Amino acid sequence: MTDTAQKINQWFANHMEQTAQAASTAGPDIEDVADTFVSTLLQDGKLIACANGNANILAQYFCTALLNRFEQDRPALPAINLGADATTYSAICRDNRFNDTFSRQVRAIGKPGDLLFVIVDDGHKANLIQAIQAAHDREMQVVVLSAREKSDITSLMHPEDHEIALNDLAPHEATPLMLLIINTLCDLVDHKLFGG
Repeated sequence: MTDTAQKINQWFANHMEQTAQAASTAGPDIEDVADTFVSTLLQDGKLIACANGNANILAQYFCTALLNRFEQDRPALPAINLGADATTYSAICRDNRFNDTFSRQVRAIGKPGDLLFVIVDDGHKANLIQAIQAAHDREMQVVVLSAREKSDITSLMHPEDHEIALNDLAPHEATPLMLLIINTLCDLVDHKLFGG
């Protein structure tokens, strides 16, 4: 076996091991989060997502799957990715308020009954922490999908909040698992709301 073939096999083996571990530990949390999303939507709340860097791709994917469709045709579901508006994001940063990039938006558009979905793949940044604090100020529930266990964000969570925490993975390891979790959540939301 060549070095390249061995490296490829190792990547796939590591991914399968991490996927199996996530399936055994995160299943109940995924179910709780799906139920929380459904409850928010049934009470006319919206899902507001935010993430930094590459995790923003996952936030946008999640919102697109809800706003448009996941697998079946169904009514659009209200979901907003705060990182999708580059103009607003850069304007807030330009005014030297990077830490306010999401919290300022949450305070403007969030309302009681909405939910903030935070995706964190590389540690816990101050702007995400401030977004969570803003959501709590607006009487919103918070759901966190994190690559790491036991963090600054965990200490901010209220009893009604939820966290799906992976086992301290690097961003490149966490991203495929987070995508799998998001796909699972979208499928569960569709099934619980529309059947099929």
